This record gives sequence, structure tokens and C-alpha cells, in this order.
Amino acid sequence: MKIVVLDGYTLNPGDLNWSEISKLGTLKVYDRTPYNDENILENIGDAEIAFTNKTPINSNIIGKSPNLKYIGVLATGYNVVDVICAKEKGIVVTNVPDYSSKAVAQFTMALVLELCHHIGDHNTLVKNGDWVKSDDFSFWNSPLIELQGKTLGLIGFGKIGKATAKLAQAFGMEILVYNRTVYSEFENNNLKFVSLDSLLNTSDFISLHAPLTEGTNGIINATNINKMKDGVFVINTSRGPLVNEADITEALNSGKIAGAALDVISEEPMKKNNPLLKAKNCIITPHIAWAPKEARQRLMKTTVENLKAFLAGEAINVVNK
Repeated sequence: MKIVVLDGYTLNPGDLNWSEISKLGTLKVYDRTPYNDENILENIGDAEIAFTNKTPINSNIIGKSPNLKYIGVLATGYNVVDVICAKEKGIVVTNVPDYSSKAVAQFTMALVLELCHHIGDHNTLVKNGDWVKSDDFSFWNSPLIELQGKTLGLIGFGKIGKATAKLAQAFGMEILVYNRTVYSEFENNNLKFVSLDSLLNTSDFISLHAPLTEGTNGIINATNINKMKDGVFVINTSRGPLVNEADITEALNSGKIAGAALDVISEEPMKKNNPLLKAKNCIITPHIAWAPKEARQRLMKTTVENLKAFLAGEAINVVNK
């Protein structure tokens, strides 16, 4: 059984190992595969098993890989694989759900806190000598915000949204949720399910935790931004295309949106002409909310379990049944 990992470096930059997968077949791990069909086909070769994180496996690649029987996505989102074509060819596609929910929720609140306190900026000021030269025992160069009593609007209420709500409630925040499904069992005095317009009109902070679908693509756009409170903060740790980057840049530069913190953008790695690079009060991190070692260890563990289950004829976490 030949097994190939097309882009293993992101999951395992050297602090984990592939030993459990290598026990299941002849394993070849590529740190990266260029995103073109020729290179992808070359690296898949005659393998029966292929793992990918972000390397796309489209219908052309599937059609030209006759030995391929299984595609394991090293992530929760699986839009990089043409799952319909894979099903037609009898290829099982699996993903890894819920390995990073706690990590992403933690990172979301870290971004919220950074927007409130500008810790990085103040550390830089101190290191540059501003405190040494100050006449006062303390100083700050931007408004500082307390979260108690502020309203957090969550767009999406899957496992990450739920974990984020729990952390935000510990800070004394009021929670509004817009979600396709209403989970009445989660409602209480400070968590309510509301319409999108109500969330936009009322929230002090808006955090995105929805999958990328036709209905959520570009949900943060000029029209919806105009419905938001002046001085709102926007956080995105979900999928970059949920945000119209030109529209949010304009809103940041005009002051309509007081600040944004984005761990994901529309095209990754980021391009130098991305308008967000010229946006005021915009924190951008390089898609790392999911990546603590503990989360990656869970990802590797489930990846091994997925492959073992498939080889035993009892596939789990299948996304193209």
C-alpha cells in the first residue's frame, strides 16, 4: 500500500512524526507540493492513499490517478477536494472534525483582548524607550476597553462558536448568535439567538465562526457593515472569503469599524496587493489559530484512526458518502 502526504510541513514541521502512518504502508511525505496539476499528479504517482491539507485535488487529478482509493484531508474543511468526482470514482474522502475547536476559540479571545488592550503595540513602545522618557507612571496610546457588559455577536454556532461563547461569558460578555439552526438549550440570560440584522445592529464585537457556503461568502460586506454599530470590532478565525476585503478596508479607514483582527484571508499565502495591508487598526495573523501542538497532535491521531478504519473496511469521518 503506497501512501503519500502532499503537504506535510504545516501539520508536522518537525515536532511530530509520521511513524503510525508509516506502519500502514510505504510512506512518502512531501513538505509542500506546488499547486498545479502536473506537480500534484507527479507526487501522487501510483499511490493508493493520498493525504492533503491545502493542496487541491480536482477532477482532473482524480481522473488521472487510477490507483487512488482514499483521500484523507488533514483538516476539517474539505473544499480542496472534488468530493463529487471522488465519489463517482469510488474514492473515499475523510476529514478530521473538531481537533482545534478549543484552540481556535482561545485564539479568538486572544484577538479580542488584543483589540481591547493593544498589548503588542504597548510592548513595542516600551522597548523603543517611550516609558523611559515618560513623565507619568503609566501611559497608553489608544483607548483601552473592558469586556464586562459588552455584546459579542457570533455568526455561526458550531463547536468553535460554542467554545468561544463559553470563554466570552467568563469575561461577562452578552452573547448574540446568528446561526442556521437555533439551539434553544443554549439560551440563557446572556445568550440569545437572533436574526442577522439584529446581531449586526447590536453587537460591539462580531466574530465569524461559519463555514464557507454560498450563503456566507462575503457576509461581511458594505451592506451589512452599514447595519453595524459605529465603532464595532470584527474578528475572523473561520474562512477568509466570509469577509469582503475591499469593503472592510474602506470601513476601517473611515472609522465605521474601529478595528479588525483576521487570522484568515481570501487568498493564502497573502499577496502584497491585498487591500487589508493598507487598512487602519487591522491585526492580521497568518492562519495560526488551529496550530498549537496539542491541536496538531489530535489531528495526527485522528488521521491515523481514519486510515486504520478505512483499511479495515469501516471508514469513519467520510465526507462524500
